[in-house]
Amino acid sequence: MAGREARPCRRSMFLAMDDYLGINRMNWDERASAHAASPDYSLSSFLEDPTFLSRVVRFDLPLLGDIGGACGVHLQCHIGTDTISLARLGARMTGVDLSPASLAVARNLAARLGADVGFVESDVYQAVKVLGAGRFDLVFTGIGALCWLPSVERWAAVVAELLVPGGRLFIREGHPMLWTLEDARGDGLLVAEYPYFELDEPIIEEAPGTYVETDRTFEHNLIHCWNHGLGEIVTALLDAGMEITTLVEHDSVPWEAIPGQMERDELGEWRLIDRPWRLPHSYTLQASKRC
Repeated sequence: MAGREARPCRRSMFLAMDDYLGINRMNWDERASAHAASPDYSLSSFLEDPTFLSRVVRFDLPLLGDIGGACGVHLQCHIGTDTISLARLGARMTGVDLSPASLAVARNLAARLGADVGFVESDVYQAVKVLGAGRFDLVFTGIGALCWLPSVERWAAVVAELLVPGGRLFIREGHPMLWTLEDARGDGLLVAEYPYFELDEPIIEEAPGTYVETDRTFEHNLIHCWNHGLGEIVTALLDAGMEITTLVEHDSVPWEAIPGQMERDELGEWRLIDRPWRLPHSYTLQASKRC
């Protein structure tokens, strides 16, 4: 959901899956207003500059290319800053998210900007039922989205159903190797502690903070998340009738994923201070629906 910038969940323990949608929705609902008020989402810049784009979309531009005139859907759009940025690039965008509080922020921002962007409340797995099949030229998913979904196979099937033949998926996401790492250690070592592959059971954590700058405190801190291996993601898309056209790994990510061991560059991206080439931080994947 990204939020992107998402959608960063650090893990502590395994428990049986309960109502993961309701639990995660409460977490995102409570954080929506804090994210909107945080300088990290730059809402004031959107209002002041009609050409302003989110940091996430600015990073994506070289691979995203021209999307003018495309009919696009942004899955797990959170408060809509990336969705509106894509609309500013000329796409006709719809944002989808499970959090009504996040969507209220997104709709308010779009209205204040006069942006012709629609926002729809839905779980990702219900998106085809809500929006209709074969409607979109572009499915966009931003950072920190897949970790909130229990099945990457079901996600890939939704992506393929939403797209017209020849339509395109664009996703930049935290690398599954990054999600395996233990939280920052005093010795600076990178230790793979959590699952790389998708498991049936969620990883469950009490996460009292959030990934943006804020002085807010929160009550709904329980989260359920999953990892999905890169091979699992690629295979799921191939099995859904997609053709992989781009797969690029990056040595940076848009949030401080390992506190105390990363530094921020001039573009607002974070990477390891010590030998960042040791770790793929994120990746960009593009795929087209076979005609």
